[in-house]
Amino acid sequence: MNKTELEGTAHLLDELDKKLMVLLRDGRTLIGYLRSVDQFANLVLHRTIERIHVGKEYGDIPRGVFIVRGENVVLLGEIDADKEAELPLTEVSVDEILDAQRQEQESKQEQQKLVSKALKERGLHLMPDLTHDDMF
Repeated sequence: MNKTELEGTAHLLDELDKKLMVLLRDGRTLIGYLRSVDQFANLVLHRTIERIHVGKEYGDIPRGVFIVRGENVVLLGEIDADKEAELPLTEVSVDEILDAQRQEQESKQEQQKLVSKALKERGLHLMPDLTHDDMF
């Protein structure tokens, strides 16, 4: 069987030892080197970082070896080293980005409360989104 005829998760074999970005179902972004993959698209990433974006800033949290269950992968792609060096973002410390992320989440929660209150005043009740019960 030729490599071009590979189907399904076998295509991931072409990505071994490459630097990949993996977006997870819970919203986290991981960047690391793909070391292993199986028939269920379970991944083993090496020298992994968790990258957190808030506005035009980002922070990287070192995670080391990271095993990702295939069903949790939303998006996977190779990192272009040339483009990575030209990021239009500012790197900040882990503490700064975590603080910014917390503030962003609190702001979103406040906005959601205002929307819910406005709808309730108009006789509408916003049902909580039950489809995200597996988040975090």
